Amino acid sequence: MSSTEGNSPPKLVQQATQGSRAAFSKLVEPHLGRLIALATRMVDSQHSGEDAVQDGLASVWLARHRLDPDRPIGPYLTTAVLNKCRDRLRARKAKRFFGVESSEGAALIGDERPNPEHIAADRQELDLLRAEIERLPIRLREALVLVSIDGRSQAEAASLLGVSEKAIETRVYRARQRLRKKFDQI
Repeated sequence: MSSTEGNSPPKLVQQATQGSRAAFSKLVEPHLGRLIALATRMVDSQHSGEDAVQDGLASVWLARHRLDPDRPIGPYLTTAVLNKCRDRLRARKAKRFFGVESSEGAALIGDERPNPEHIAADRQELDLLRAEIERLPIRLREALVLVSIDGRSQAEAASLLGVSEKAIETRVYRARQRLRKKFDQI
Protein backbone atom coordinates (compact mmCIF):
# COMPACT_ATOMS: atom_id res chain seq x y z
CA MET A 1 0.00 0.00 0.00
CA SER A 2 1.40 3.43 -0.93
CA SER A 3 1.49 6.31 1.53
CA THR A 4 -1.21 8.16 -0.42
CA GLU A 5 -3.61 5.23 -0.05
CA GLY A 6 -3.03 5.24 3.70
CA ASN A 7 -3.91 8.94 3.84
CA SER A 8 -7.04 8.79 1.68
CA PRO A 9 -10.15 10.11 3.42
CA PRO A 10 -11.94 6.73 3.48
CA LYS A 11 -8.86 5.09 5.02
CA LEU A 12 -8.49 7.94 7.53
CA VAL A 13 -12.16 7.64 8.47
CA GLN A 14 -11.73 3.92 8.99
CA GLN A 15 -8.64 4.49 11.17
CA ALA A 16 -10.38 7.28 13.11
CA THR A 17 -13.40 5.07 13.85
CA GLN A 18 -10.94 2.55 15.30
CA GLY A 19 -9.59 5.24 17.66
CA SER A 20 -6.65 6.78 15.80
CA ARG A 21 -6.40 10.42 16.89
CA ALA A 22 -3.68 11.04 14.31
CA ALA A 23 -5.98 9.87 11.51
CA PHE A 24 -8.80 12.02 12.86
CA SER A 25 -6.49 15.05 12.94
CA LYS A 26 -5.38 14.45 9.34
CA LEU A 27 -9.01 14.07 8.31
CA VAL A 28 -10.16 17.27 10.01
CA GLU A 29 -7.17 19.53 9.36
CA PRO A 30 -8.07 20.54 5.77
CA HIS A 31 -11.49 21.74 6.98
CA LEU A 32 -10.41 23.75 10.04
CA GLY A 33 -10.04 27.16 8.42
CA ARG A 34 -13.43 26.95 6.73
CA LEU A 35 -15.11 25.67 9.89
CA ILE A 36 -13.64 28.42 12.06
CA ALA A 37 -14.66 31.08 9.54
CA LEU A 38 -18.19 29.68 9.37
CA ALA A 39 -18.56 29.44 13.14
CA THR A 40 -17.12 32.92 13.67
CA ARG A 41 -19.64 34.35 11.24
CA MET A 42 -22.49 32.48 12.87
CA VAL A 43 -21.77 33.48 16.47
CA ASP A 44 -20.10 36.82 15.61
CA SER A 45 -17.06 36.22 17.80
CA GLN A 46 -13.69 34.70 16.95
CA HIS A 47 -13.31 33.19 20.41
CA SER A 48 -16.83 31.71 20.50
CA GLY A 49 -16.43 30.50 16.93
CA GLU A 50 -13.23 28.64 17.77
CA ASP A 51 -14.90 27.17 20.85
CA ALA A 52 -17.87 26.04 18.75
CA VAL A 53 -15.52 24.32 16.29
CA GLN A 54 -13.65 22.64 19.13
CA ASP A 55 -16.92 21.46 20.68
CA GLY A 56 -18.19 20.27 17.29
CA LEU A 57 -15.02 18.31 16.59
CA ALA A 58 -15.11 16.82 20.08
CA SER A 59 -18.67 15.62 19.48
CA VAL A 60 -17.64 14.10 16.13
CA TRP A 61 -14.74 12.35 17.86
CA LEU A 62 -17.05 10.96 20.54
CA ALA A 63 -19.48 9.73 17.87
CA ARG A 64 -16.76 8.60 15.45
CA HIS A 65 -18.35 5.15 15.17
CA ARG A 66 -21.07 6.86 13.06
CA LEU A 67 -18.58 8.06 10.42
CA ASP A 68 -19.06 6.46 7.03
CA PRO A 69 -15.88 5.97 4.95
CA ASP A 70 -17.98 6.19 1.76
CA ARG A 71 -19.31 9.69 2.52
CA PRO A 72 -17.36 12.96 2.53
CA ILE A 73 -16.46 14.20 5.99
CA GLY A 74 -16.83 17.93 5.23
CA PRO A 75 -20.64 18.13 5.40
CA TYR A 76 -20.69 16.02 8.56
CA LEU A 77 -18.17 18.34 10.25
CA THR A 78 -20.07 21.40 9.06
CA THR A 79 -23.33 20.08 10.50
CA ALA A 80 -21.67 19.32 13.85
CA VAL A 81 -20.19 22.83 14.02
CA LEU A 82 -23.48 24.47 13.00
CA ASN A 83 -25.23 22.54 15.78
CA LYS A 84 -22.72 23.84 18.32
CA CYS A 85 -23.20 27.38 16.97
CA ARG A 86 -26.97 26.98 17.44
CA ASP A 87 -26.37 25.83 21.01
CA ARG A 88 -24.23 28.90 21.70
CA LEU A 89 -26.78 31.23 20.16
CA ARG A 90 -29.59 29.68 22.23
CA ALA A 91 -27.49 30.06 25.37
CA ARG A 92 -26.70 33.67 24.48
CA LYS A 93 -30.40 34.38 23.96
CA ALA A 94 -31.25 32.83 27.33
CA LYS A 95 -28.52 34.89 29.02
CA ARG A 96 -29.94 38.06 27.48
CA PHE A 97 -33.41 37.13 28.63
CA PHE A 98 -32.23 36.65 32.20
CA GLY A 99 -29.94 39.67 32.09
CA VAL A 100 -26.66 37.81 32.59
CA GLU A 101 -25.13 38.40 29.16
CA SER A 102 -21.36 38.66 29.01
CA SER A 103 -19.80 41.48 27.05
CA GLU A 104 -18.23 39.65 24.14
CA GLY A 105 -16.91 42.24 21.74
CA ALA A 106 -17.15 41.63 18.04
CA ALA A 107 -13.82 40.98 16.38
CA LEU A 108 -12.73 43.88 14.25
CA ILE A 109 -11.59 43.15 10.77
CA GLY A 110 -8.54 45.13 9.76
CA ASP A 111 -8.63 47.33 6.69
CA GLU A 112 -5.39 48.16 4.97
CA ARG A 113 -6.47 51.50 3.57
CA PRO A 114 -4.36 54.27 5.02
CA ASN A 115 -7.18 56.73 5.74
CA PRO A 116 -8.30 56.28 9.39
CA GLU A 117 -11.66 57.98 8.74
CA HIS A 118 -12.51 55.43 6.06
CA ILE A 119 -11.38 52.65 8.34
CA ALA A 120 -13.62 53.88 11.15
CA ALA A 121 -16.60 54.28 8.82
CA ASP A 122 -16.10 50.83 7.30
CA ARG A 123 -15.81 49.23 10.72
CA GLN A 124 -18.92 51.00 11.88
CA GLU A 125 -20.84 49.75 8.84
CA LEU A 126 -19.48 46.25 9.35
CA ASP A 127 -20.48 46.32 13.02
CA LEU A 128 -23.98 47.44 12.03
CA LEU A 129 -24.21 44.66 9.45
CA ARG A 130 -22.97 42.08 11.95
CA ALA A 131 -25.50 43.27 14.52
CA GLU A 132 -28.33 43.05 11.99
CA ILE A 133 -27.24 39.58 10.84
CA GLU A 134 -27.17 38.50 14.48
CA ARG A 135 -30.75 39.75 14.91
CA LEU A 136 -32.00 37.61 12.03
CA PRO A 137 -33.92 34.47 13.00
CA ILE A 138 -31.54 31.51 13.14
CA ARG A 139 -33.01 29.81 10.06
CA LEU A 140 -32.50 32.92 7.94
CA ARG A 141 -29.04 33.54 9.39
CA GLU A 142 -27.86 29.97 8.71
CA ALA A 143 -28.98 30.10 5.10
CA LEU A 144 -27.49 33.56 4.54
CA VAL A 145 -24.13 32.66 6.10
CA LEU A 146 -23.83 29.36 4.26
CA VAL A 147 -24.77 30.71 0.83
CA SER A 148 -23.79 34.36 0.78
CA ILE A 149 -20.80 34.42 3.09
CA ASP A 150 -19.42 30.87 3.14
CA GLY A 151 -19.95 30.56 -0.63
CA ARG A 152 -21.83 27.28 -0.63
CA SER A 153 -24.37 26.42 -3.29
CA GLN A 154 -28.03 26.37 -2.37
CA ALA A 155 -28.00 22.60 -2.87
CA GLU A 156 -25.12 22.19 -0.39
CA ALA A 157 -26.80 24.45 2.15
CA ALA A 158 -30.08 22.57 1.71
CA SER A 159 -28.33 19.26 2.28
CA LEU A 160 -26.51 20.54 5.37
CA LEU A 161 -29.66 22.00 6.91
CA GLY A 162 -31.97 19.18 5.85
CA VAL A 163 -34.37 21.34 3.85
CA SER A 164 -35.22 21.84 0.18
CA GLU A 165 -33.26 24.09 -2.15
CA LYS A 166 -36.37 26.25 -2.49
CA ALA A 167 -36.43 26.72 1.28
CA ILE A 168 -32.80 27.90 1.20
CA GLU A 169 -33.55 30.24 -1.71
CA THR A 170 -36.50 31.70 0.20
CA ARG A 171 -34.55 32.06 3.44
CA VAL A 172 -31.62 33.82 1.75
CA TYR A 173 -34.05 36.12 -0.07
CA ARG A 174 -35.89 36.97 3.16
CA ALA A 175 -32.65 37.55 5.04
CA ARG A 176 -31.37 39.89 2.33
CA GLN A 177 -34.71 41.71 2.21
CA ARG A 178 -34.65 42.27 5.97
CA LEU A 179 -31.08 43.54 5.85
CA ARG A 180 -31.82 45.78 2.86
CA LYS A 181 -34.90 47.21 4.57
CA LYS A 182 -32.96 47.88 7.75
CA PHE A 183 -30.09 49.60 5.93
CA ASP A 184 -32.46 51.68 3.79
CA GLN A 185 -33.81 53.13 7.05
CA ILE A 186 -30.34 54.14 8.26
